[in-house]
Amino acid sequence: MLNYIIWDIRPEVFPWIGIPRWYGVFWAIGIFLGISIAGYIFKIEKRNRKEIDELTVFLIVGTLAGARLGHILFYDPVHYWQHPIEILPVSLNPSFHFTGLAGLASHGGGLGLITAAFIFSRRKKIDFLWLLDRIAVVAPLCGAFIRLGNLMNSEMIGIPSTMPWAFVFTNIDVVPRHPAQLYEAIYCGFLFVLVFYLWRSKRNEWKNGTLFGVMVSILFSLRFLDEFLKENQEDFENNMMLNMGQILSIPFILVGLLFIAVQLYKPGHATGPIRNE
Repeated sequence: MLNYIIWDIRPEVFPWIGIPRWYGVFWAIGIFLGISIAGYIFKIEKRNRKEIDELTVFLIVGTLAGARLGHILFYDPVHYWQHPIEILPVSLNPSFHFTGLAGLASHGGGLGLITAAFIFSRRKKIDFLWLLDRIAVVAPLCGAFIRLGNLMNSEMIGIPSTMPWAFVFTNIDVVPRHPAQLYEAIYCGFLFVLVFYLWRSKRNEWKNGTLFGVMVSILFSLRFLDEFLKENQEDFENNMMLNMGQILSIPFILVGLLFIAVQLYKPGHATGPIRNE
């Protein structure tokens, strides 16, 4: 046991009062850094900095709503059909209490984010693909901090491992496991660096949508592989060849590759943010 990393972090920052939780703190850090990077991007591309505030609200609402609905539909629809009140952050069992946003699916969050970006682009008459490319820069950075929040919560744990860097999540059991959350946080960090570099060097060469395709295809390919090192989230996945996270990653990978193929091979050149009417 001494050869492994003992992870006995409590999910609450201040356990004696129960709030805030590390997960929420890392969410906030990711959003703050994402806003800062997006502000820099809009400044360089001579967009109104005030648009970031409204865009942030759209994306947060869309991501949270999509992530919650994704968890409900993809992972436990029967439970929520029988207990619809728990779709909200409350429960009646054993008595009324607030649960927080327990149960968020990243794939649903991705769909919600894209939907919110589309609505925002229509309202502001911004080219949708141009906007997706800019969101693609900051999304992996936010994802890295969300996974660090999962690590602090000892959730989304990995399968048993004998590697020297295995974590023992004492809040769960005493089994050394792959720190799958940390793996995902690390590759999201590297992906952010790559996409940011590509935005700086290729934004005037690549057609709108290409950068988004690169980010999505790489992110969900890595997520697909990372799932092999994770424990299944729900019991029904135990008898499946691929778990739900892998199944849901496949369409994102294909869409990302399609974006790359279409944008690279269609005639034309990179365009600005204003949507053509």
